[in-house]
Amino acid sequence: MNVIPAGWVWAALCAIAAPASAQVPESGRWQDFSFGAEEVDSRMEDRYIEQVVELAAAGKLDEQRALFHRLQRISAGIIGAAIAMKPEAAQWQWEVHVADDPGVDAYCMAGGKILIGSAFVRQLRLTDGELATLLAHEVAHAVAEHHRETLSEALAINRRPEVPLDVLMERLDSDLSLQIHLAGLSSLQESEADQLGMVLAHRAGWPAAAMVSFYRKLAATEPASLMANDHPSGASRLSMAKGMALLFAGRP
Repeated sequence: MNVIPAGWVWAALCAIAAPASAQVPESGRWQDFSFGAEEVDSRMEDRYIEQVVELAAAGKLDEQRALFHRLQRISAGIIGAAIAMKPEAAQWQWEVHVADDPGVDAYCMAGGKILIGSAFVRQLRLTDGELATLLAHEVAHAVAEHHRETLSEALAINRRPEVPLDVLMERLDSDLSLQIHLAGLSSLQESEADQLGMVLAHRAGWPAAAMVSFYRKLAATEPASLMANDHPSGASRLSMAKGMALLFAGRP
């Protein structure tokens, strides 16, 4: 019988428990992860399925067929650009749906689960290029693994490593104090998704003018009283878009 030295066992356990580190594509920003990608993707998929089933039962899923087909067509190129940027995204089970629920604007969960609100698209009167910019922004969140990063940071703030992922996700939904603590990270992630999303849209062949137009519309609809600090201001996002457009124009 072979006996494994105790020091080796301890080193192996430390390696398993140690947080993983990674860099965001393009920006190179370092992230620390306390949860595995597969675990987070699985939990997010469960939530996505739950919401999609509820919407379907209420007759509010993919009822806007013209918009649904537009999203399917436009998202194909964005997803292709995302996979080229992050090859492991080719293994994700990508889904794109339309929600006829005014409470849904747009999101892409970890693992490539996309839901776009028809009311949001209608309110902004989005052209195909502007819709591509919206989709690319949401896909960028998944590519940058922002959900996994947020949950990992929440765990660090919670200071209770034994808290299960499901419990932590519930806390994120309901704990205002935790949300306030994470507001700075959320704002950084939104800025990152703006820039990374424009790169994805550019690589998918969409014109920079449409990207700038999208952020101009977004800024115009921002309430003057908006004081939330978990998103950059509409004016700063528009300024970023103009800068990125100039950058694209200078590339061969």
